Amino acid sequence: MFRSPFGALGRALATRNARIFFGASLAAWTGLWMHRIAVAWLAWELTGSALWVGLVAFCDLAPAAVISPIAGAVADRVDRLRLATVSQAAIGLAAAAVAALVATGAMRIEYLLLLELFSGTAASFAQPARQTLMAGIVGRADLPAAVACNSLIFNVARFIGPALAGPVIAGFGVAPAIACNAVAYLSAVVTMPMLRVDPAHRHGHPATASLFAEVREGWGYVARHPGLGPLLLYAASLGVLLRAVQELLPPFVERNFGRGAESLALITACFGIGALVAGLWLAARGRTNGATRIAILAGLAQAVATAGFVATGWFPFGLLCAALIGATASLHGISVQQLAQTAADPAMRGRVLALWGMITRACPALGALLLGAAGEAFGLRWPTLVGVVLGLLVFAWGWTRYRDIEAALEGPPPDETLEGEKR
Repeated sequence: MFRSPFGALGRALATRNARIFFGASLAAWTGLWMHRIAVAWLAWELTGSALWVGLVAFCDLAPAAVISPIAGAVADRVDRLRLATVSQAAIGLAAAAVAALVATGAMRIEYLLLLELFSGTAASFAQPARQTLMAGIVGRADLPAAVACNSLIFNVARFIGPALAGPVIAGFGVAPAIACNAVAYLSAVVTMPMLRVDPAHRHGHPATASLFAEVREGWGYVARHPGLGPLLLYAASLGVLLRAVQELLPPFVERNFGRGAESLALITACFGIGALVAGLWLAARGRTNGATRIAILAGLAQAVATAGFVATGWFPFGLLCAALIGATASLHGISVQQLAQTAADPAMRGRVLALWGMITRACPALGALLLGAAGEAFGLRWPTLVGVVLGLLVFAWGWTRYRDIEAALEGPPPDETLEGEKR
C-alpha cells in the first residue's frame, strides 16, 4: 500500500515520446486551470449570479454531450496525432480571443458563453485523440501506470494553475491569467509533431460504415458490456449529482465563506492537492486489480466529503473537505479510466474513451446548470445536500452490482483470452 510511486511512474515516463507527451500535457493543463479560475471569476464579476456562472461552466463542458460520441468515432478512423494537434490549437485560439476581449474592455457575458462553447467543442475532440495515443506511447503492461500518470499530471496542474491564477488575478486582473492558457496550449501544439507514435495506434481503422453508424456501434458496445455499461452509468450519475460543486466555486467561496479570488484559488489548489495524493497512490499500485472496488467506494467517500464542504462556513474545514473531494474524485476517475482503457476492445477504444470524456464534461455541466438554477431560488447549500442524498442512493445501487462489474472488467482482455485458448 505504501510502495513508492516512482517505479511505476518511471516506467510510464521511460521513453522520449512519453516525456514529450506528458510535458506538453502539464503545460496545457496548467494553463487550463488558470483559465477556469479566471473565467469563473470573470463571469461572477460580470453578473453576480450563480446561474450565469453555471451557464459558463455549462457552455464549456456541455458540448461533450453531443460532440464526444462523434469525436470518438472520428478518433477511431483518422490520424489521432493530427486531430489532437488541431483541436488543441483551437482551444488556444479561443483563450486568446477571451483574453483580448477582456483586455480591451469589450467582453460581455454573451461573448464569453460563445467562446467557452467553441473551446468546449474543441476539447471534446482533443480528449479521445490524446487518450488513445497513450497506448502507442507505452506498452500494455505499463498502460495502467500511464493512465495514472496522465491523471496525476492533470492534478499537478490543478494545483499549480490555481496557485498561479490567484495572485495574477488579484494583481493584474483576469486577462493575463487567460492569456497564459493561450500561450500554454499553443506551446503544447508545437511539441505534438515531435512525437513518434506507432502507426497501429496513431491511425484509426479504415471506415467500415458511416460515421454515425460507428457512433451507434460504440454506444451499443458499451450498453451491452456487462462491466463498462454499469460502471459508466454509475460515474455519470455521480458526475451530475456531486461534481457541480467544483464548477460553481465562486458563489460558494463568496456566499458560504465570505471570501474573494485568492481564497477561490486556495480552495481549488486544495482540490488539486487531494487529487495529487490519490493519484500518487494509484500510480504506485500500477495495476487494475481492485480498481472496480476503488471506483465504487470512492463515490461514497466523495458524497460524504461534499456534504461536509457545503454544510460548513468555517474556511479551514472547507479546505480539508475540498482536499477530500479532490482525492475521492481522483480515485474514482482514474480507476474508471484505467478499467476503460484496458477492458475496451482496441477497435472501440476511441469511442469508449470519448464516452468517458462526455461523462467527465457533460455530466458536471448539467449538474452545474441545475445547481446554479436551484441556487438562485433556494441558495446553494440545500440543493447540494439533496444531490448528496441522491448520490448515496446511486452508491447503494453500484455496490449491489460491484461483483458483476469487477468480474467483467478485471479479467484478461478479450484478445488475450482468445490467444491463451489458442495456445
